[in-house]
Order: sequence, then structure tokens, then C-alpha cells
Amino acid sequence: MIQFKGVNKVYEDGHKVLKNINLEIKEGEITVLIGPSGCGKTTTMKLINRLINPSSGEISIHQDDISTLNPIKLRRKIGYVIQNIGLFPHMTIAQNVGVVPRLLKWDKKNIEDRVDELLKLVNLNPEMYRNRYPTELSGGQQQRIGVIRALAANPAVILMDEPFSALDPISREQLQDELIRLQQEIKKTIVFVTHDMDEAIKIADTIILMKDGEVVQSGQPDHILRHPANDFVKSFIGSKRLQSQNILEAPTVDEVMVDNPATAYPSRGLAAAMKLMEKRRVDTLLIVDKANKLQGAVSIYNILDQYGEEAKTVADVMKPVKHAVLSGSPLPIALQIMTKHQLSNLAVVNDDNQLIGLITRGSVVSHMADVYSDENIGGDSHVAI
Repeated sequence: MIQFKGVNKVYEDGHKVLKNINLEIKEGEITVLIGPSGCGKTTTMKLINRLINPSSGEISIHQDDISTLNPIKLRRKIGYVIQNIGLFPHMTIAQNVGVVPRLLKWDKKNIEDRVDELLKLVNLNPEMYRNRYPTELSGGQQQRIGVIRALAANPAVILMDEPFSALDPISREQLQDELIRLQQEIKKTIVFVTHDMDEAIKIADTIILMKDGEVVQSGQPDHILRHPANDFVKSFIGSKRLQSQNILEAPTVDEVMVDNPATAYPSRGLAAAMKLMEKRRVDTLLIVDKANKLQGAVSIYNILDQYGEEAKTVADVMKPVKHAVLSGSPLPIALQIMTKHQLSNLAVVNDDNQLIGLITRGSVVSHMADVYSDENIGGDSHVAI
């Protein structure tokens, strides 16, 4: 989606802000740039919409070299959310949200409809908020307006430069949750700058950790937590944070998973699949091939939709498994994925995508019951109520 190839940024005084940056930012994901002050994360982000131009190297979006594009037109196709929001105080909320669509000469009715749609998307009643001014809103509400203003023209890319850092902790956490929920609906490519590792772990699909103008490590949050690249990464994550999340001492998914989940081959008929669900007392089957590689999943509802079609098999109705966790991963990582994506269960696979087991709410509860049983915590811990 967005590629950096050999990108450098050197200022006139000779200070090298970025050093040979090579990155690929994936489409439809939240990519978080993080690092200490002066590491180059904001500079990297501003290169994407040409607020800053590189000294050398190439940046492309959908394989189009952005240096060949008109910067004004480019910016109108990229949403931008900043820390101090930047709402126009003399404009109503509707006028603020509709700024870019008006510049793009959208029809007035289309702009009004889009404003109302976006206000509803962040749980702000259009009738109540459309004609208010920014000063009449709380800081959290203003930041929500900043986010939907960036979405107004339906851009493929959204840049967010420490958008929640000025908010109080409660508002900040609420907006992080809101962003995660929104992303499930809008599936935008979001580049998010922060200095807060907790925020990065919570919202990111991919974290890019920078130091002194270089990329030190990039990857999924669980990979960075489990495999810090060097002492700087360990220090930046912080031992207290690791310990507080029980990453270092937590059980692995293998210790908690159900190791014989209900499975079926793609060729199984729908009636036979229902019979197997009844026997195993489940409403979903994981579909594997003869090498036990995960192919998809089928629920009772998928089957009932097509049950009258006798010739159909589960291969015809199964859905892809969008989220799985690698064998050996710490349990908190699996729980983060389940919470973030509102999953009732999570497949455990090996490096070859072979099904190893299944994390379920029941298996987690059973494990916790074992850990905190009277025998394990010691003594007569019964409490009379």
C-alpha cells in the first residue's frame, strides 16, 4: 500500500533526521510509529502527504511515486488528524466536517448526508451536534470531530499524529476503543504516531519502533513483546509493562487451549456437519485439509442458510478464519486479539498453518479455576457468606 524505499531526510545544517528508511505499510491496517522524542516518527508520517519532502529515496502509494503527484491534490485524498485538532472555531461542526468535500466540489446534499452519517458513526446525534460550534464540545468530542473530518472525503489513507495525547486518561482510553471499533467498520490504512507503548500495543496491527532516525524493529505487537530486537527495545517496552501484562510469566496458549477442537474436512456434507455439531455440542466447526491445515470455519447459521441444497458441502459455505494465534504465544496476546476483534474463540496454529488447538472462553475459565483452586493457592481459603 505505502512503501518507503531508501528514504533519507537531511536538513540544511547537516542533521540527518531519517537514515535509509525501508518500510511497507499494509493496506487496511493500523500501523503505529513509535519511539522517543526526536526519533523521526512524525517526520516519517509527514513524508506521506508531502508536508515534508525526502532528501533522497522514494515513497509510493499504490505504486504511484508521490513525488510526481500534485501535493495539494494528494493531501485532499489523505485524512489528517493532529494533537490539537485544528477545528475552525468560526465554523459549525457540520461545516468543519464538510471542509474537504466542499473543496472537492461535492453536491451540497451529499455533504449534508455524509456529515450526518459520520456523526452517527462516532455516536454523536446529528440533530444535537450538527449546528454547534467547537467551543461547545468537550475535548473528547472535539477530537471525535477531528477524526470524522479526516474521514469525510472517504480517503484510503489516514494519518494521525498523537491525536489523543492531550486528553485526560479516561477520554483517551475511550477514543482508543472508538478507533478500534471504527476500524472494524471502515478498514482504512491508518498511520498513527504515538510515544505511548501501551497505546501502541492496544490499537496497532503493526508497530514500527524508531530510534535516531532508523527503524529498530517492526512487527505485530505480540512479536515485539515476545522477541525484543535489542536492549533499547526492551528498555522502551519496560520490564514493568511486561510484568504487568504477565507477558514474561504468562501461560502459553498451548497450556490453555482445547487440543481436540471439533473439525471437519471440506468435503463433508451439510447434514453430516450438523450431526457432528450436535455430537460435539458446538455451533461451529473448524475446517481442515488432510494435512490438518486450517482452511476456514463453518457455523450452524452458514449451514442453515443452505441446508436445502443437498449437493453442497461445508466447502461451499465455510468462511475464512481471519484471526489465529501461533502455538507458543503467551495467553495475554490471545486474549488481546479475542477482545479487540470480539471473538468467542481463537484457533491456535503452527508455522505451517496446521491446526493445533482452540482457545475458548471456557478453556480460559477452566485454566483460571485450576490456577486459583484451593490446592494451588494453599491453605483453607474457604469464605463463609
